[in-house]
Amino acid sequence: MGTLLFHFTMFLLQFINFNTYICKHLLILKSYSIVVMKKQHLFLWIFLSILMLVSCTDNKKTTNQPAELPPVSVDELLSIAEQETNNQVVVEGICTHICSHGGKKIFLMGSDDSKTIRVESTNNLGAFKPECVNSQVTVVGQLKEERIDEAYLAKWENEMAAGTAEEHGEDGEGCETEKIAQGQENVNSEVDRIKDFRTKIAERNTNEGKNYLSFYYIEATEYSIL
Repeated sequence: MGTLLFHFTMFLLQFINFNTYICKHLLILKSYSIVVMKKQHLFLWIFLSILMLVSCTDNKKTTNQPAELPPVSVDELLSIAEQETNNQVVVEGICTHICSHGGKKIFLMGSDDSKTIRVESTNNLGAFKPECVNSQVTVVGQLKEERIDEAYLAKWENEMAAGTAEEHGEDGEGCETEKIAQGQENVNSEVDRIKDFRTKIAERNTNEGKNYLSFYYIEATEYSIL
C-alpha cells in the first residue's frame, strides 16, 4: 500500500510539472504571437505610409509640371487671351521686330500685322538673338494682360511733362510695331496716342462697361528659332 501511494504521488508530481511546463510555453507562445502581430501591424502601417507618401509626391509632380502644350498661332492666342491670362502658353509666329533697347522684346505676327503680340524676355533668358527677325519663332511663357486706363494715361502725361517718360523707337514717338499691335499705326505723337486711347476707352466703356483697354503680352521662359 505504501509503495502504491508513493508511485501515485510521484505520478501526480510529474503531471503537475508537465502541466506547469505546458502552461509556461503556452504563455511564451502567446506572447510571441502578440509580438509578431504587433510587428506585422507596424510593418503594414509603414508600408501604407510609404504608399501614401509616394502617391502625394506623384500628385505634386503632376500639379507642378503641366503636360507639354501644343503650340498655337498668334491669331488663336489673341482670340482666347482673356481666358488664358496668367496661364502658360506656347505660341508660334513670325518675328517682325526686336526692340533696339537691350533686345529683350520681340514681336510675333500672325496672319497680318494687326495680329501681333509682344514677347518680353525674363532676366534668366536674356536678350533675344538677332536671328529671330524674319524667322518663325516658338515661344513658351506666361500670358499677361496690360491694362491702359485713365490712371495709366495720367501717369504717362505727368512723365512727359517731367521729361521722364520712357522712349521707344528711333524718334522717341513709340515703337512702330507696338503701335500697329495697339491699333495706332496712323497715330504719330505721344499726345495723339494718349488722346486716341482715351477715345477708345470711352467707346469700350459705353459698349462693354469696361473703362480700360486690354493688351496682351508674353513673359517668355524659353524660345526656339525654327
